[in-house]
Amino acid sequence: MDSQNGTGRAQRPYDIVLFGATGFVGQLTAEYLARHAPDDCRWAIAGRSRPKLERLRERLAVIAPSCADLPLIEADADDPRALRELAESARVVATTVGPYVMYGEALVAACAEAGTDYADLTGEPEFVDAMFVRHDARARETGARLVHACGFDSVPHDLGVWFTVRQLPEGVPLSVDGFVRSNAMFSGGTMASALTAMARGRETLRAAHERRLHEPRLVGRRARAPLGTPRFSRETGAWALPLPTIDGQIVARSARALERYGPDFRYRHYAAVRSLPMALGGPAAIATGFALAQIPSARRWLMNRYAPGDGPSAHRRAKSWFSIRFVGEGGGRRVFTEVSGGDPGYDETAKMLSESALCLAFDDLPGVGGGQLTTAVAMGGALVSRLDSAGIVFRVAATR
Repeated sequence: MDSQNGTGRAQRPYDIVLFGATGFVGQLTAEYLARHAPDDCRWAIAGRSRPKLERLRERLAVIAPSCADLPLIEADADDPRALRELAESARVVATTVGPYVMYGEALVAACAEAGTDYADLTGEPEFVDAMFVRHDARARETGARLVHACGFDSVPHDLGVWFTVRQLPEGVPLSVDGFVRSNAMFSGGTMASALTAMARGRETLRAAHERRLHEPRLVGRRARAPLGTPRFSRETGAWALPLPTIDGQIVARSARALERYGPDFRYRHYAAVRSLPMALGGPAAIATGFALAQIPSARRWLMNRYAPGDGPSAHRRAKSWFSIRFVGEGGGRRVFTEVSGGDPGYDETAKMLSESALCLAFDDLPGVGGGQLTTAVAMGGALVSRLDSAGIVFRVAATR
């Protein structure tokens, strides 16, 4: 099927272009596409180093012999002309190149102008808000769907709440709490993005303010994601620590856009910690990391410890897992749901980005226009079905 942005398959040479394919998560994403993209999917890998792209193509050909002829596109994040040509050649562009606030805007701009669907892995609120202010209007005009946070930030949380809401009555106030557990590790790219975001507090607040000035007000409904307070959660048998990540913001935007979330919706986002010492130490560790991120020399030292392009071994990733428990309430009904999978930061993130790109390229997504969209708004049940078939489990655990 054709993408909903009105661009037919015959008009552009590629269905999907993966930009940043030679980075750590980029390689995992390319490997996933080599294994799972349909035979008629016309895709290409892109990056700034042709030798690295050629070496990656050789590895992909071992996975799928058809990849021996996989097209390579040389493009740098700082070259608007090359990115414009890249965007014009594809129906969907998926990118792993971050920190996005430093390297991401030119590609968003190119896709918005070309009417090309876009998916990334950002967890940076400043970037998402700035891209809304600068490029949402043009994307609406061209039909480009700009979908940020298509990895662990924030697919399982956004779609997990979407899934939970559908187990609850319609037309009534709803509340959902999400409790995240995982044993995963960070990569160099993730560390760089997190430290960059921590160091840009003023810029993040300014971008959020600018977004509020441009974003239409919600009339007749309310949707919010307040930061909760630390507490012991009887629902999960764990200490619940508020997570000040982008996930809550993404969920709230889905709730604003979709009336199915009811007239008054609230979401709270927590980390679930079993032991009290860990519950006490977690906030202290976050506060220490935030303080160090404000000092340029300390920030560089932390970044150098985990160089971009590095990440945990396949053996370590195989032992990693995540589980998000959701507790939804409304209309006299209470439901417990769960989204779970393997290594969240790398293997499952590569899967989420790949399936998001495939969903945008091939699935029938009626009624979805252009502009900056969340995964729940842009893809909803189509992406849930894809991920569930790919091994990320969405299930109802209990109802009351």
